[in-house]
Order: sequence, then structure tokens, then C-alpha cells
Amino acid sequence: MEKVTEIFGSMVFDDRIMKARLSDKVYQSLKKTIDEGKELDISVANAVAETMKEWAVENGATHFTHWFQPLTGITAEKHESFISPAPDGRVIMEFSGKELIKGEPDASSFPSGGIRATFEARGYTMWDPTSYAFIKDNCLCIPTAFCSYGGEALDKKTPLLRSMEALNKQALRILRLFGNKDVKRVNTSVGPEQEYFLVDKEMFDKRKDLVYTGRTLFGAKPPKGQEMEDHYFGVIKPRVAAFMADLNEELWKLGILAKTEHNEVAPAQHELAPIYSTTNVATDHNQLTMEIMQKVALKHGLCCLLHEKPFAGVNGSGKHNNWSMATDTGVNLLSPGETPSENAQFLLFLCAVIKAVDDYQDLLRISVATAGNDHRLGANEAPPAVVSIFLGDELTAILEAIETDTPYKGTEKTTLKLGVDVLPKFARDTTDRNRTSPFAFTGNKFEFRMLGSSNSISCANIMLNSAVAESLKIYADRLEKAKDFETALHDMIKKTIKDHKRILFNGNGYDDKWLKEAKKRGLCNYRTTPDCMPHLLDEKNVKMLTSHNVFTETELKSRCEIMLDNYCKTVVIEANTMSDIAKKQILPAIEEYVGELSKTAKNKTKVFSGISVEYEKKTAEKLSALSAEILTKTEELDKEIASLKTVGNVIKEGYEIRDKLLPLMAELRAGADTAETLTASKYWPFPTYGDLLFGVK
Repeated sequence: MEKVTEIFGSMVFDDRIMKARLSDKVYQSLKKTIDEGKELDISVANAVAETMKEWAVENGATHFTHWFQPLTGITAEKHESFISPAPDGRVIMEFSGKELIKGEPDASSFPSGGIRATFEARGYTMWDPTSYAFIKDNCLCIPTAFCSYGGEALDKKTPLLRSMEALNKQALRILRLFGNKDVKRVNTSVGPEQEYFLVDKEMFDKRKDLVYTGRTLFGAKPPKGQEMEDHYFGVIKPRVAAFMADLNEELWKLGILAKTEHNEVAPAQHELAPIYSTTNVATDHNQLTMEIMQKVALKHGLCCLLHEKPFAGVNGSGKHNNWSMATDTGVNLLSPGETPSENAQFLLFLCAVIKAVDDYQDLLRISVATAGNDHRLGANEAPPAVVSIFLGDELTAILEAIETDTPYKGTEKTTLKLGVDVLPKFARDTTDRNRTSPFAFTGNKFEFRMLGSSNSISCANIMLNSAVAESLKIYADRLEKAKDFETALHDMIKKTIKDHKRILFNGNGYDDKWLKEAKKRGLCNYRTTPDCMPHLLDEKNVKMLTSHNVFTETELKSRCEIMLDNYCKTVVIEANTMSDIAKKQILPAIEEYVGELSKTAKNKTKVFSGISVEYEKKTAEKLSALSAEILTKTEELDKEIASLKTVGNVIKEGYEIRDKLLPLMAELRAGADTAETLTASKYWPFPTYGDLLFGVK
């Protein structure tokens, strides 16, 4: 492998390339667009486009694409070549500022949730200059936003950028109140940790459930799973290590700050963690990371599984969204300071997050809601569906001291009159981490642990940014009118702690006692996607998100429709796959083995008079009963799938799937998994859990 310093960012049209290749005038104009949101002049766009094309061609690119993130959950790209006809019959390589700034894919083929009629095809992609262009598979990829002909957002990037701007606007108001005139922008930063499974490609191809749904719909528990806890941080197997080495190289070429890699808890499970980036860049990078993981895995004869729960009975995969706020002058607003003013500012931003998470806990739950993540939340590898905040003992004690106006009994015994006394020093690691908490403060950031491994991180960060922006707006509105800033600040923080302490919980999120306690506190517990998704359209949520111009009401309605429709389609595909596997693979395999048992028993009694055929008889009887049960459950499943077509309402369909279809799927699986344990391995029609989880050497 080449030196990391030489390959890092080699396929990215980043600031180094722009500064070296663009004229100073063009570069400075582009920087103002990126840093301050200034409008991009077409002459500047033309100059950037020409330079970008030259650089891309030098690095092997023959095509360009507007790379965007529609509401399908994946990225989209339509490749256009650089070639244009010349008068003499030759071709020339051209790329204009107009082509850089705007593209026009067919919007009718992407989910719109009723925003567009099927025949209304026009849509636009628009360059996001804050996220660098890059080369992938000999194609120049230009990160873009995607909207309809009428201007409605049809993607995940547009509302994310809007939410970042909303938070920036309100955070600057707060900073001005503290006398900070130098900061021009506040950005949110994210470091998303990505969990995934690696399985052998040949085995993957033999499992219809993995091929069609990304998870195993059948599978008996193997003799060994994760009980010995010997996989976590264990020695990385050679085949996996080779995959990780190639993955790192490909990610580094694209400027993705892949930093940490290790074995996770479950067999065949692993994790990759990057260094923090600005939220929209981190979102682009995470989408690329998932795509490249799957491509690189194939080169090594592996398949990368990004489903939240690909195997029952072992840990699923999540994505920990490490979130913070920072100024363009390099100050982390979630880090305690050295002066009374800095500490008061820290506590105000901390309280803004606490208030936001409590007021909009439903939106945070909605932001991670998928059919796949429903299998994971509340299991022992993920936090429960109840949203709560972990602050640690010391910071909790500090807030309690402020709330009660009593001395803080920490490193300094002092009454914390904000703006007067220095906040007691506490290091980043004075309290333990809480892996059961959905939203944990970890020193200078919050770790939102509810995201599923296949989720785009944009959804969670849109809601988090927007909710915090709302808290900051309320604070700024009050403080700007206050006659005595310090007193108003102290009283407001004290009130926030008192009003929102119900969301604070430092204990074990897996304990059933907590779920009962959470209910008493009035916290939401939406266990499934159909439970939570309709609340996206609750009046308070629509009012907040539209007031900050993050979504229009039409866009929110469309997203509610799309997400529920996606949930329903996902589970129905799984149900159809189960039925297909049961009828075409499992039942024939059982019947074949039962026939072999009967044949063996018959032959034994022919040769040896009085010999025991108890094993053959009992096993055949058990399997025959299971076969009848599997057939019955399959027929019931088929009937339920058919009935869903008549429901006609996506919300009602979601409830029907939750209450009837999923229980039937569980019953069918139970019978089939029991049959697997009784059937000789050579007759079972596809690789088992043991094969998949321990098959990569």
C-alpha cells in the first residue's frame, strides 16, 4: 500500500486542490460561498467546473454525476460523459458551470409520498459546494441536493442543510449575548461509528432470505454464539484483516477519516469508526462508507451485511451518532470552559440539548424508525425505545446544585451562581460510559445510540439540530429582552433543569423497572415504527419543523407516508420470502429426510429382526408434525399477505403488519427452526447460523 499521507484525499477535489489550481479571485469567491453561504456567480462556477473537469480527467474520470440521497435510503447517480462533439467529427471533453450547478434526473421514479403525480417527471439536483466532489469508479461525483419541479425536497440532504442553518442562526444569537462577536458560524459535527457483519459470499448466495431481505428469516441457534465473549476486540482473522486494509485504502482516497477498526461482540461482527466531520460531510462519508464496505467485501469473497438484525439471538448492528456543536473559531460548545462566562455558556448549551431531547423525544425515536431497527431496539445490544439522557454522576450533581441553589459537594464546595463562580473542574472521564442509554453525554459530545446500522445519519441529525435550534431560539428570545442578563440566565437554566429532569436517567436502560419508571415520568415508549411514525405529524412537531424552515408541511406529510410505506413493503417482502423458502426449500427438505428415515427403518427391520428403530420413528413423527405445522402457518401467512392488499391505508396497514403479520412470521419461524435441529445437516437446504457466523477464517 502507498503511504497514507500520499493517498489520503487523492480522489477528492478538496481545498488543497482548489487553492492550488483555481485563481485567487475564483478561490476566494468559492470560499465565501462555502463558508458564508454567498451566492455563486456563474463565471466562478464555469471556472470551477473547467478546473474540476481537468483534475478529474487527469485522475482517470470519463464521466460525471450529480450524487444525491433520495428517500430510498441509498445514494443515486446518473452518469454523463464529458465528451461533446467537435465540428471536425472528433470529440472534446467539456463540463460547464451550468452542468456543475444543476442537473435534471427523472423525479417520478423516486419516492415522493404524493408530492408528485407519476407523470410529473421533472426534478432538479443542485450542487452542495460545502461537500467536496470526489472520483469513484472513474466518475466525478458531485454531491447535490434533490428537489421537485415545485421546489419540495425529495432528498435527505436538503432538510439536513436547512437544519444546520437553523441551529447556526440561533446559536449565533446566544453567542452574541455572551459578547462573542468573532464567531461567524456554528456547525454541528458528527462521528458515526458503523457496525456490520461479514459472511462468506458463497454461503450468502445460498440463503434467499439474505439475498432478498438482508437478514436471516430462519435459523436455529448454533451450539456457540457470543456467550464466551471471545470475539469482542479479539485477534482479527486474516481474511477480515485483508478486507479492512483494502477498505481503509479506498476510504482514505476519498478523504474519509476511517480511524478505528475492531471485532464487535457477535461472531462475524465488526466496527469502523471515523474522526469527526461537519454533519453534512459526515453524512456523505457514511453513505460512501456503507457502499464501499459492500464493494470491497465482494473482492474478498465476502458479503457485508448492514441490516440491524441479520441474525436472531446474537447482537445486532447499530450506528452511534457522536454529535457536538463547534464554532468556526474552534470552540466546542459542549466543553466546559475555564472562566465563569465560558461555563455559563456551556451550561446553557447543555440545557438546550436537554430541553430539546425532552420536548422532541418522539422526533428522535421517529428519526431511527425502520422495520430493521425495530428488531434491535430494546435488545441487549441497543438502548430501549424510550429516549433518555445520561449525564454521569458529577454533571448530574452540578445541575442538581443549580436547581436547588445548594452548594455543590464536588471538587469545590460552592453555590453555583452562574456568571459569578467558576464551574468545578471535571475531566472527560470522571464518570463511566452508559451503553444502555439512548443519548449519553461523553465529555464534550452526545452519543445518540439508537440509530440502526443501515440508517442514513441525516434523519437523526435533522431532528436533533432542529430541536436544539428551537431550544436556543426560546432562550435567545427571553435573554435578549432581559434587563439583568446574569439573573435571567441563572433563572432560565434552573427552570430548564426543573422542567426537564424527567429525561435524565443514569441507570440501567435494560431494566424492566426503568420502563415502568419512564412511564410514570410521562416519557414516550414507541416500540415499533407504526407506533411512532404517525406522530411526525403531531401539531407541535409540524409547528417546530416548519417554523425553522427545515420542512414544509407538505414535505412532512410525504415523509410520513414514505417511511410507513417503506416499513410495510419491507415486512411484506420478508413475509413473501419466508413463504417461498418454506414451500420450496424447507418442506421438501423435511419430507426428503422423513422419507430417508422411513426407508432406513424399513431396511433395518428387514435385515435385523427385532432391531430398534426408535430414533427413526420418533424423529420422523416429530418432523411430520412440524411439517404439517409449517404448512399450516405458511398458508395462514399467505392469506394474511393477501388481505393486506385490501387495507388501502398505510397507517392501518402498518398496524395490521405489527399485530398480525409479524406474529405469524414468528410462529412459522419457530416451527422451521425446530425442524432444522432435527434434520440431518446434509438434507438442510441452506447454510446454518453456525456456517455463516463461523465460516470466515
